[in-house]
Amino acid sequence: MPHLENIVLCRESQVTTLQSLFGERHHFSFPSIFIYGHTASGKTYVTQTLMKTLELPHVFVNCVECFTVRLLLEHILNKLNQLSTSENECSTQIICEAFNDFVRLFKQVTKAENLKDQTVYIVLDKAEYLRDMEANLLPGFLRLQELTDRNVTVIFLSEIVWEKFRPNNGCFEPFVLYFPDYSIGNLQKILSHDHPPEYSADFYAAYINILLGVFYTVCRDLKELRHLAVLNFPKYCEPVVKGEASERDTRKLWRNIEPHLKKAMQTVYLREISSSQWEKIQKEDTDPGQLKGLSAYTHVELPYYSKFILIAAYLASYNPARTDKRFFLKHHGKIKKTNFLKKHEKTSNHLLGPKPFPLDRLLAILYSIVDSRVAPTANIFSQISSLVTLQLLTLVGHDDQLDGPKYKCTVSLDFIRSIARTVNFDIIKYLYDFL
Repeated sequence: MPHLENIVLCRESQVTTLQSLFGERHHFSFPSIFIYGHTASGKTYVTQTLMKTLELPHVFVNCVECFTVRLLLEHILNKLNQLSTSENECSTQIICEAFNDFVRLFKQVTKAENLKDQTVYIVLDKAEYLRDMEANLLPGFLRLQELTDRNVTVIFLSEIVWEKFRPNNGCFEPFVLYFPDYSIGNLQKILSHDHPPEYSADFYAAYINILLGVFYTVCRDLKELRHLAVLNFPKYCEPVVKGEASERDTRKLWRNIEPHLKKAMQTVYLREISSSQWEKIQKEDTDPGQLKGLSAYTHVELPYYSKFILIAAYLASYNPARTDKRFFLKHHGKIKKTNFLKKHEKTSNHLLGPKPFPLDRLLAILYSIVDSRVAPTANIFSQISSLVTLQLLTLVGHDDQLDGPKYKCTVSLDFIRSIARTVNFDIIKYLYDFL
């Protein structure tokens, strides 16, 4: 459908696949569809848009909100009951505690005239939480069409692959559809589509191009990038509003926005300040750390070893791997500085951003900088996980890869220096950029 292409951008192949699977309204559709992909890859948006645009009878369920079997089953049945009854009729609340009762009640609800001659869709968002519920729930939803003898399709939306779902005793295999991450071209097109009506599309596209040039290496989350685009656009167009520059004066506009984007780099994902506080920073041209009531993580008291883990992670992110011998080995021999430096490394690593590093390198640096002997216990690994949860470290690899998990340090130099001061560690001596 042509209007769908204007609503759902850069997901044409996925939309076409889903439409072909849905078929005609009265045809039996595929019993179950499993859609997976990373956060902000358009899974939920595409599915909801298709359902609403095509006016298909559906129930959308978030498995985080419906965290028990009873809540989940009752929510589906009551939503379907509302679809089957008219607005003037008062629908009764359905109670359901087990999946066997759900099958029986589902048959009764879908007997309604407006539901029996077309496919009913049940969309389960955050479907990975189904694995923590009763063992018969996932196989039951996969075979719901067969168990109820009704024209129903269950759609699972998840961030993890189907192989992590499949029960050991086997089950009905769904149709698996992958939503890849948006490329930089896709992000440019989607974000440029949101341009304010008072400015030209080319002007806003140039702004998005600058924004992606700064943030794309550290953030590819569409929701986060959209938030950053809205937050920083008033500062970008400030010279145009004041009459100091035209929309085509990109150099002057870039010089105006550059320092503010650098400040925003320090708070990507952290949401340490509200939008109103950020606007206050931009208007007053103050440092984010000076605003009262924010930068909570700069005052958080980390466990003793977590501080050294974070310091080690920062060194691993901003020092080339081949410099570890120079900084952390006591008897490394003489290394000539002329051989040590390379032409392509004249650019500061802090300008290029943090580089991913393996877990083994993190631990090796940690053992070198801690005075006391540290054993690789579960306590150390749990503290690494806690730093990831706090978003001070970012996991950029997975355990099932051959080279193991990889991490990035997401904190600023000022923050890591404040942490290093609490443990009397001079981090500047170990940074390659400050040689």
